Amino acid sequence: PMAKPGSYTLLILSIACIYALFAASWDLLVGRSGQVSLGHALFFGIAAYLSAFLSKFHGLPIWATIPLSMLFCALVAVLVGFPCLRVKGPYLTLVTMAFPLILYVVLFSLPPPVGGEGGIALPPRFFPREFFMERGFSLSEAVYLQTLAEYYLILVSLFVSSIILYRVANSKTGIVLVSILDDESASKACGINVTKYKLLAFAVSALFAGLAGGLYAHSFGAQGAVAPEAVLGLTTSFYPVIMTIFGGIGTIYGPIVGAFTLWTLMEFFRVAAELRALIYISIIIIFIVKWPTGVAKFVVEKLNDLAKEREIDERKKKK
Repeated sequence: PMAKPGSYTLLILSIACIYALFAASWDLLVGRSGQVSLGHALFFGIAAYLSAFLSKFHGLPIWATIPLSMLFCALVAVLVGFPCLRVKGPYLTLVTMAFPLILYVVLFSLPPPVGGEGGIALPPRFFPREFFMERGFSLSEAVYLQTLAEYYLILVSLFVSSIILYRVANSKTGIVLVSILDDESASKACGINVTKYKLLAFAVSALFAGLAGGLYAHSFGAQGAVAPEAVLGLTTSFYPVIMTIFGGIGTIYGPIVGAFTLWTLMEFFRVAAELRALIYISIIIIFIVKWPTGVAKFVVEKLNDLAKEREIDERKKKK
């Protein structure tokens, strides 16, 4: 931010960045391999819980707990992927939706301070408030600088991760995944190991969903708690789906646009608490009906059309 936004504004932008990364990771799985999962919150929740648990109760630094949580998510994705790939279509969707709900029940039944409704309270933050206060800043200044530093960290994480995801999606691996999506039988006939590539998509997608969960645990979650409902609830599973469809599936950049747009709308309509959900859903429906390929994808296609028209006009002028 060029101007000096308030701590609340920075917090909203940070959460939008986290969900943008979460949605982009889901888009790699669904938009490239066609494996429609409604259980992506499993990886988000595992990473959030595991990172918070290791850092708070075992004293490991956050810079170690988040990568460990990401790798663990990738391993879980491979283990979960094997049974999931045996089913297709709506059955796959239902099976994947069951996993975060099972983990939700398990964590909810555990006693505090690890489980229960409250989850893990106040896990360590990326930048402790004391770090700034020891350098002469007042409490209010320390709170602001803490939020600002976390925002930039999350923003950079989103930027780097989105580049990696985009390159993976448009690499040879991404092209193979698209061929599997278009015609799985033909891909098998060409000698492509379909199971291997689908599991790879699961693993990479889970890796970045885990990063989003770890960022959530030590920023927004660290201000209250990493609770089962917040990281494993059905709402969390539906967030990336809605954001990706709104922005444009199969693009990687579409979910990012969708996340920022929809999260901003949610906050904008907070003043109308009673009608908030109705207005929010109505806007989503209108946009999806108007631009079924996604808002971001529609804009990019229009810009490409304009660029082609200009190129044609320039050629005509030269002639």
